[in-house]
Amino acid sequence: MNTSVAPMHLDRESCYRAVKSRDRRFDGVFYTAVRTTGIYCRPSCPARTPAFHNVTFHPTAAAAQSAGYRACKRCVPDATPGSPDWDVAADVAGRAMRLIGDGVVDREGVDGLAHRIGYTPRHLSRILTQELGAGPLALARAKRAQTARVLLETTDLGAADVAFAAGFSSVRQFNDTVREVYASTPTRLRGGRGRSGAGGALRLRLAVRTPFAGRALLAFLAHRVVSGVETATDTTYARTLRLPHGTGTVELELADHPEAGSTAFVPATFRLDDLRDLAAAVERVRRLVDADCDPVAIGDAFAGEPVLGRLVRELPGLRVPGHVDGDELAVRAVLGQQVTVAAARTAAGRLVGQYGVQVAAPAGGLTHLFPTAARLAEVDPASLPMPGARGRALVAVCRALAEGDLSLDRGADRDDVRRRLLEIPGIGAWTADYIALRALGHPDVFLPTDIGIRDALRLLGRDPSEAADLAEGWRPWRSYAQVQLWQTLSATPKGP
Repeated sequence: MNTSVAPMHLDRESCYRAVKSRDRRFDGVFYTAVRTTGIYCRPSCPARTPAFHNVTFHPTAAAAQSAGYRACKRCVPDATPGSPDWDVAADVAGRAMRLIGDGVVDREGVDGLAHRIGYTPRHLSRILTQELGAGPLALARAKRAQTARVLLETTDLGAADVAFAAGFSSVRQFNDTVREVYASTPTRLRGGRGRSGAGGALRLRLAVRTPFAGRALLAFLAHRVVSGVETATDTTYARTLRLPHGTGTVELELADHPEAGSTAFVPATFRLDDLRDLAAAVERVRRLVDADCDPVAIGDAFAGEPVLGRLVRELPGLRVPGHVDGDELAVRAVLGQQVTVAAARTAAGRLVGQYGVQVAAPAGGLTHLFPTAARLAEVDPASLPMPGARGRALVAVCRALAEGDLSLDRGADRDDVRRRLLEIPGIGAWTADYIALRALGHPDVFLPTDIGIRDALRLLGRDPSEAADLAEGWRPWRSYAQVQLWQTLSATPKGP
């Protein structure tokens, strides 16, 4: 058993205090490995707390696995949200983890991952090993093992289908990895417990930290539904998905989970043309619901704040609505410049009708994929349903995306993305920052000139001209302050 110490940024005594108190807030932030048993656990594992001298702490499940530990069968440590630090810091390691979760290593190898990040494979491997305790191959392997376990426990897919859906290149590799990580066979993990939905649907549960304001998230998404691409009911949100190997759909059941400091699950039903796209589909939907957010830390940061304290107490667990497709969000952000939500939604619907691709098996109002950036890059700006300057800006953004000059896959550096956006004529700070907020998952973005923010501050008895100064005290969670203020206008929401 490898008994190396944890990376420097994990303080042993602080981690051990979290383990002794079984603090669920740290589930997914670090993992506890026990020398005497050879297993690793989440901090909140209900088993008897091991002695301090018998434990090591690891920033990722992959790090614990690389050190020779297997997953605890009691607390299932990989069934947790990811670390919120990946979005807060947005450093090389965090950006790489987002792309690994999307399956980039499985599809493009370590070279492809390194190219997207802008480093050499060797340098990237060195950074990830130093920061996360494991290299890109080990991190991708851990992700595959987690996906395989979920599929075995919750669906009736055959072993071969599970293997390829999880990203393994062969059934043998799948079997060997499951045995090594979980000290069990795929058959034993399955145990006859789960079944997939009807009609080839895969019904999974996406872990989120609580509190989780699911109904507020649903209301935000429902108000912006684009006909053909999205649908919403009082309890569900559904949309089409463009994925690396084909297309698909997802339907989410969004409800409130007000209990703080635990893990809840968002039911998600996927229908995919190609099972190899499951990991990418899950990761993109997790971005949509801001699954890795730490709402307790955010609530604590705002608790004594005169503007936000009451709002957070009245509606804890608000998420920053993300998106499944950065390119699509960028187009919708440009459409929403200086217009109402209804106008932006109508314009998006026209683009879908004219330039979108009809899905092979339309169902439940989901009939089209949103137009690709490459398709819209070829459009004459004068033919678009918007003022000429905005049409030219939209086409220019799409050209930058289609030609690779701009990337919104969460692997790019946020500052570089903002700079490139602002270089495009017709793209201002509001649009660039709105894209960062929702497409890049930036937790610290604020839009002081946004009409909704100004209206919200007036309702709260504050001068809108104070917006930028007020927001300085809300770092590093200004994006969540933004959503809290928008929520005060829930009867007349703003933003595309």
